[in-house]
Amino acid sequence: MPTIGVNRDLLFKSLGKSYTDDEFQILCFEFGLELDEVTTEKQMITKEQGYDRQVTVNASEDVIYRIDIPANRYDLLCLEGLVQGILVFQGKVSPPIFRATKPAEGSLEKLIIKPDTAKIRPYAVSAILRNITFDKERYNSFIELQDKLHHNICRKRSLVAIGTHDYDTIKGPFTYDAKPPKDIRFVPLNQEKEFSAEELMILYSTHAQLKQYLSIIKDSPVYPVITDSNGVVLSLPPIINGDHSKITLDTKNVFIECTATDLTKAKVVLDTIVCMFSQYCSDSHSIEYCEVINPDGTSALYPELEYRSENVSVKKSNKKIGINESPENIVHLLSKMCLTTELTNNSDIVKVTIPPTRHDVLHACDIYEDIAIAYGYNNIKRTFPKTNTVGQQFSINKLTDLLRYPIAEAGFTEALTFTLCSREDISTKLGIASIDSVPAVHISNPKTLEFQVCRTTLLPGILKTIAANKKMSLPLKIFEIADVVLRDVDTEVGARNERRICAVNCNTNAGFEVVHGLLDRIMLLLEVPWSRKKNSVGYYLQAANHPAYFPGRCANIICHGTSIGKIGVLHPDVLTKFELTNPCSALEINIQSFV
Repeated sequence: MPTIGVNRDLLFKSLGKSYTDDEFQILCFEFGLELDEVTTEKQMITKEQGYDRQVTVNASEDVIYRIDIPANRYDLLCLEGLVQGILVFQGKVSPPIFRATKPAEGSLEKLIIKPDTAKIRPYAVSAILRNITFDKERYNSFIELQDKLHHNICRKRSLVAIGTHDYDTIKGPFTYDAKPPKDIRFVPLNQEKEFSAEELMILYSTHAQLKQYLSIIKDSPVYPVITDSNGVVLSLPPIINGDHSKITLDTKNVFIECTATDLTKAKVVLDTIVCMFSQYCSDSHSIEYCEVINPDGTSALYPELEYRSENVSVKKSNKKIGINESPENIVHLLSKMCLTTELTNNSDIVKVTIPPTRHDVLHACDIYEDIAIAYGYNNIKRTFPKTNTVGQQFSINKLTDLLRYPIAEAGFTEALTFTLCSREDISTKLGIASIDSVPAVHISNPKTLEFQVCRTTLLPGILKTIAANKKMSLPLKIFEIADVVLRDVDTEVGARNERRICAVNCNTNAGFEVVHGLLDRIMLLLEVPWSRKKNSVGYYLQAANHPAYFPGRCANIICHGTSIGKIGVLHPDVLTKFELTNPCSALEINIQSFV
């Protein structure tokens, strides 16, 4: 959930009313937001960066409200959108009508996409804000909105990168191309010297903010670049804009371009920016079209600023929320949420018009949620369920809780690790040659290399935990009771969960007897006796080989004739791959069968 910081005095001035902190907190709650913190710029810098008083003495003492915004409400990520939303909610203003227009004189501005962009970032959209008036607060808000969008829907610029330029300093038509880095030279933002794209990779490799974006294009043979008709570089997305076209407080016309790997998100980002700041144009809430020409010769006009309609059942809305409101009241409630609504000939149906600022409304359920917010969650009458049920804890969870404390009493510390891991964590790092031989559930579009598959064993997570705590004194005895996910074609969803216990002892020696003693304690608690004869009731160890364990130091744990897990001393190669230097012994068993 993103958090925005807004100046309290500027916020109250825009709202036309002052509030106490408690009053504004209540207003935020009613609107579906949360006032997270009341602070100052100086306090924020001290807290986040640890500066001393001498460094922060020049920081502002103005009160800052830090407000938590729902992750899908991109229209509330700046002061302009927040003020507009609250004023509409309070019924003080009507929702604005946004218009995309063609220029009064001359032809549409063009952005031409070249075929080579398909190798790196294939999509681009653009628009123009005409005759806009900036002051310091508006300019700062304009920049901060771009930053919030970059970290939210743009996924740190990997999906969408935003470029804003002083339109009067450049000349169209504009070209979006992809070139070898050595062929791209320009003066980047806030620099005085010209650099090649290769040199910029070195220059910004230590930059506090920009270094995190370099990997998006660094290893590509071509870099995306936008130029004007004179060859002036506007931007090297997603890294930096050119200094030539930077916007200032004196800028009157703003050219906005968004390059992307996801066209839908690029449209959302463009709509959000132009809708929030078109109110400062001389023709309020009017945005000028740009024509984007695709490599195949087709073209499209942006921004789309699509208004779409959704028919919603009043009866179903009341039932889902637990209220009993008339169609007229439903219309009023939705209008408070910037959703223009009108009655239809059918007394059970209202027609809801969804504006281009509300890209979060995807389904009727989103509209029900807005009705509930406008009605007030605290105003919904509490009722008892119409059916009687008996609630109880899942048996497997009850067993888990019963085992957790005795294991901790045996000297082991519990860990809680990620369910997702990398492919290497459950294959090559454990000595398994190929991931194909592991019954893993794969993520179709993993965002990072650390989270590619669902774990099939708890062991890697514990080993990573030990590696992150190597500075602590030995022994390190860590355990976890949690689910693994295994591919299973016989189940409805193609996979199943399996509850397991995993424990690792890390010390100057492997300490196999420690994990063996823990196994005996667990079995004693489960009332499973030790079996001296195979195929009899009870459990015993059976020699086994597994690449994750040292040869001759691994055994299957057989319980009532079935293998429920493994115990042994981990292989030195496994320890090395997890950056461990001390020997470890491990135990992992499936407890699903004991329920």
